[in-house]
Amino acid sequence: MSSWFERQLSSHQFQLAATALVSGVTVAGLIYGGQAIRRKVAVEDLKASIPPESEEHQAQRLTDFGAASPLPSATREEERVAALARRAQQGDYDEELINEQLTRTASFLTPSPFEKLRSSFVVVVGLGGVGSHCTAALVRSGISHIRLIDFDQVTLSSLNRHAVATLADVGTPKVQCVRKRLEAVAPWVQWECLNEVWRADQGERLLAKWDKGKGRKPDYVIDAIDNIDSKVELLKYCHEHDLKVVSSMGAGCKSDPTRIFVGDISASIEDPLSRTTRRKLRMLGISEGIPVVYSTEKPGLGKAQLLPLPEEEFLKGTVNELSVLPDFRARILPVLGTMPAVFGYTVANFVILEITGYPHEVGAGKGREKMYDNILSGLQGLEERLARSVGQDPLGLKIPVSRDDVGYLIEEVFRGKSVVSGLPTRLALTRWRAPKDGFRINQSWDGQKYSSLQLEDLICMSKEEATLHEKEVLKGGKPPEVMYDLDVIQLVERRRQEELHYRSYR
Repeated sequence: MSSWFERQLSSHQFQLAATALVSGVTVAGLIYGGQAIRRKVAVEDLKASIPPESEEHQAQRLTDFGAASPLPSATREEERVAALARRAQQGDYDEELINEQLTRTASFLTPSPFEKLRSSFVVVVGLGGVGSHCTAALVRSGISHIRLIDFDQVTLSSLNRHAVATLADVGTPKVQCVRKRLEAVAPWVQWECLNEVWRADQGERLLAKWDKGKGRKPDYVIDAIDNIDSKVELLKYCHEHDLKVVSSMGAGCKSDPTRIFVGDISASIEDPLSRTTRRKLRMLGISEGIPVVYSTEKPGLGKAQLLPLPEEEFLKGTVNELSVLPDFRARILPVLGTMPAVFGYTVANFVILEITGYPHEVGAGKGREKMYDNILSGLQGLEERLARSVGQDPLGLKIPVSRDDVGYLIEEVFRGKSVVSGLPTRLALTRWRAPKDGFRINQSWDGQKYSSLQLEDLICMSKEEATLHEKEVLKGGKPPEVMYDLDVIQLVERRRQEELHYRSYR
């Protein structure tokens, strides 16, 4: 053995490889060292450029989310509007003026539904393009109690889609910006502004009854968050606490307003944000029952796409550090300024009709429970046939798969289509490979028989394809690589890798 090592050490190839390895490590060390030095120098230069505190240069403490604590000095017009709003919110405002301003809405809805709208309480979470337009529409329609939740500030780049922000609002909290601008439209509206990020552990406080728990609970919660994890947490909280909620899906990269619909989340398609949200909710046991606003517009050649981060940003260090908060997106999402407005007004319209009971139709869920039951029954039959094929008695055999599991695999993992032909009808679930150690019934618990089947073992095919697959692969012993072309093999592997990524949420 020692002579083998001596030969390897003295070989020309080994010496070249070792030299290359040492050179690579040295170069990497120099690069990272140089980057660290440049960052340190840049930070020191930035600190040196900050003047000391004085009457001319005053420092103020930021909020926990980096926002300016006090708002900038108000103009005389803003002071006048704020003073009027304070009086109006205390009841010092002519009711006839309010009725005249809202007369078109009142005539449309009729008196009783309109009074429901006037007295309602709505929470808007997220005040970007969608949330700001939605809030503006609710205020102009007559809703009088609104709670705003958003941690972010107005930026220059948000002015292309924000409903009310101006250049003067850049750098100020979005919740204060929206309130200030809309008080000039409807000074009597009561506001609660929370300049903080949505967190599930604070849900009881953030979605509490009006007036610090003394008033009514929210008539509706509006989800206009563009961060997926926060969105899922909010929808889960509302679902579990019986709070009515409507969610806006992605307006980014969309351009066709005629493709925007309101429907159950289980029916939303052609929207990456909707698909990811729906998939994570299914993992939490929520497959339907949440209305969403979504677009069916398909991506295509020449259409906008999610922009990648420039290569130099990756070289600077951890990409996650580029986000405003941990786990928030760092890449640029192209947005046509008109589309968030259409989404926002669609959400507001839905909420108004729901609160007032005005007749309207919402796209129902897929209602495919019967199909899932049939697929589950077919999978049960497959496992029993495999047991009999190796001489085992399948009587009483159970499989560790539920109807919800079937729905998740069919809709989210395999997008409702066969991996072989792409057909969306007569679907079935089957094992992708025969078990390495052969099919065996587990009887480790007395009086109980169950299959060792795992969700990651399953793929989606048409019934005809599954029948042939059972004959050739599961019973005939052929590996899938012999049965199918490379495209099918790669598609199955991509779906499996996606499922491994999402499994932590189940």
